[in-house]
Amino acid sequence: MRWSATVLAVVILGTAGAGYLYLRHLNGNIRKGELLSGDSKAKKPEPNAAGQTPMNILLIGSDSRNSDADVKLGGARQNRGSAPNADVQMLIHLSADRKSAAFVSIPRDTRVDIPRCKDPKTGQNYPPVNALINSSLGRGGPGCTVATWENLTKVYIDHWMMVDFAGVVDMADAIGGVDVCVKENVWDRPTPDAPGGSGLKLRAGTWNIQHTQALQWLRTRHAWGSDPLRARAQHMYLNSMFRKLKQQNVFTDSGRLMDLAEAATKSLQVSEELGSVKKLYDLAMQLKSVPTDRITMTTMPWVADPEDPQAHVLPDGDNAEKMWQMLRDDVPFDKNGKPEAKKKAASPAPARTPSVAAGQLGVLVQNATGDSAEAPVPLRAKQITEALAQQGYARAAADTAATGLSEKKTLVRYPSADLEGDAQAVAKALGIPMSSVTKSTDVSGVTVVVGTDWRTGTSYPKQSQPKAGDLPSNSDAINGADKGQCMPVYKPYQW
Repeated sequence: MRWSATVLAVVILGTAGAGYLYLRHLNGNIRKGELLSGDSKAKKPEPNAAGQTPMNILLIGSDSRNSDADVKLGGARQNRGSAPNADVQMLIHLSADRKSAAFVSIPRDTRVDIPRCKDPKTGQNYPPVNALINSSLGRGGPGCTVATWENLTKVYIDHWMMVDFAGVVDMADAIGGVDVCVKENVWDRPTPDAPGGSGLKLRAGTWNIQHTQALQWLRTRHAWGSDPLRARAQHMYLNSMFRKLKQQNVFTDSGRLMDLAEAATKSLQVSEELGSVKKLYDLAMQLKSVPTDRITMTTMPWVADPEDPQAHVLPDGDNAEKMWQMLRDDVPFDKNGKPEAKKKAASPAPARTPSVAAGQLGVLVQNATGDSAEAPVPLRAKQITEALAQQGYARAAADTAATGLSEKKTLVRYPSADLEGDAQAVAKALGIPMSSVTKSTDVSGVTVVVGTDWRTGTSYPKQSQPKAGDLPSNSDAINGADKGQCMPVYKPYQW
């Protein structure tokens, strides 16, 4: 018995030691980087009544050609060593209760404001610029892409994950391929009108794709007809992959499990706070627990860019903002959840007593009504200043020095606790909700920032709250349980 116990102890300790060493090996595979490397004012959401908060992960697909494997798969050898672009950008939103998930893609050719960023590796500073969103990756790494998303959406991002060409192939092989469908024969090849192409060639029907075919499917653009339609093909691929992973019980197959672990840790770069096997495993389990019919894939509502309507797009004003608000408010993108008791409205901040009379308070009004789609409303700050004067705020003044500001939501900011009551009083005078009164170190006194949600009138418009599944009609939503999705092929690429 003593001998048996000794042998058993050695076996257990030996196995544990091997497991520990393998875990160290997997952790060593993971490449990490800074979460944020640019200017951002997005705020982390408050916990719900159960103490839960939603989780937002930005998934980035890089077109990097900085390795032999990437050059072999991605072509364009002359671009080796050049700054990578974020050709795939997809926000994964896990609801606070972890019962639903939303995926939102932004087309790579969307023109947005990219904030000031600093490359954490080289220390190089990049000034703010209005440019295509995929160029953000080359202006400070994934942390700059995160900052760009946060400024555009005001959605706080907890983590980022990035994968390159070679990583896509390895992951597709590790799970045994993914089923996809095309309505017609497709061949994404060079044509007289459009050079290049992914090389994807399939007959009409459903196919299990892996290795280079998986990458070709995800990169194909011309054969689908547009960049936003490429996002739809990517959504179909991910939905199919999720369904397959749910059907597989890889935890009873040690060989498959090790292959998946090896491929995943080698394929991914992640933000540093996510950089361990345990944290990635916990995240995977949270995603795996979401029913497929509670997963919704969407694309940001967009309109053609007037500066280049054939190639570039812009966020579609109110429709895009509605989607961002649903993410910020953790409203499910699907209607398949169980009806819940009506949630109580969040308690507003307790009312504070103003420190001075209205006529003695200096109030600055800023015009932030412009964005990449629309120019600022002329004299907007002056209009709101006059409305405040009629309410007794004789010292209100328009900020003529602040130009180029852009805020989706109108805010009343104050710098310190002693001015909170004054800021609340100003908000009340204009009909602005108390939830929009925020403390900020960016202002020196009570400041009204008139956003794009208030371009007309002198009384703040009442805002309707989005409901579950109430997505804009141009969000191209696909439910994760929909197995009938099949990509149509643009006529010039049929064969």
